[in-house]
Amino acid sequence: MKIKTPLTELKLSVPAQETPISSFLTASGTFCDGDLLLNQKGLRLMSDEKESRPSEGKELDFEITPADLESVKVIGKGNGGVVQLVRHKWDGKLFAMKVIQMNIQEEIRKQIVQELIINQASQCPHVVVCYQSFYHNGAFSLVLEYMDRGSLADVIKQVKTILEPYLAVACKQVLQGLVYLHNERHVIHRDIKPSNLLVNHKGEVKISDFGVSASLASSMGQRDTFVGTYNYMSPERISGSTYEYSSDIWSLGLSVLECAIGRFPYLQSEDQENSPSFYELLAAIVESPPPTAPPNQFSPEFCSFVSACIQKDPRDRSSSLDLLRHPFIKKFEDKDIDLGILVGSLEPPVNYPR
Repeated sequence: MKIKTPLTELKLSVPAQETPISSFLTASGTFCDGDLLLNQKGLRLMSDEKESRPSEGKELDFEITPADLESVKVIGKGNGGVVQLVRHKWDGKLFAMKVIQMNIQEEIRKQIVQELIINQASQCPHVVVCYQSFYHNGAFSLVLEYMDRGSLADVIKQVKTILEPYLAVACKQVLQGLVYLHNERHVIHRDIKPSNLLVNHKGEVKISDFGVSASLASSMGQRDTFVGTYNYMSPERISGSTYEYSSDIWSLGLSVLECAIGRFPYLQSEDQENSPSFYELLAAIVESPPPTAPPNQFSPEFCSFVSACIQKDPRDRSSSLDLLRHPFIKKFEDKDIDLGILVGSLEPPVNYPR
């Protein structure tokens, strides 16, 4: 006699409200959502005033179509999709192409549409360029600038810690990117962390990934695991309160301190067996005093910079514009510090940030 499994034991992760992706497709296979049109020819933003052309304002002297790109290798995999290193067949230029499957909830779909619009419009030397995006066979493809030394997370894996002069140079570039996002684009990044701060062999540091991967991970049952996102959230975000641009400043402070000490600031060591649980770490971020830079290891200017970022009350945090004028940043501006000397000598990462 067969024993039937009680239905109550079955756990299905089915969204309560989900709009079929087909609802946003035209007969020609174009993804259409509000002013956004996306297909194999690229992304177009429609408005009453004009039609925005694909790759408008991007620094390429040739067009990109899916047929023009050939895959070199897979350089990253994540919950949201795959990142491939691709080469333009005729020009030879390398790009990082992120492919995102679109079988997801309506709320997350709206978020991704917003991120596509942000990427399309962003024109800042300290934000990773999105040259083009496509929709084909149920997937979005974003053709991104290839940062050949990975991220600051990859850098500290090789050098363990980053010295203050190099950190100041990196911080200045990130802050310039945040000033652009906060003051000109009026965008909260929401996912600042070392793995989203990309670098190349020239020592350029650029902000990447406007929350797309984080949103996708959250939509796929990852809320109760550390996937490198929630641990950088500000206390107000974790507690469910409203948040503003200052939440990015908290995340920047944690990221900078991690690069300086070589470990996530809320961990006492890299010993994973003795690391706090997910909920213990979230409770510590919300309830415990914020971490600080050890004054016996770092300069007063660096300690002050970290403190200006990692304040429990968001009203006490400095703005990105104020931080650009901080003594820590100013201290090394005239020293001709070349971050390219540090990162240019490193091995390219095996896995690209995702």
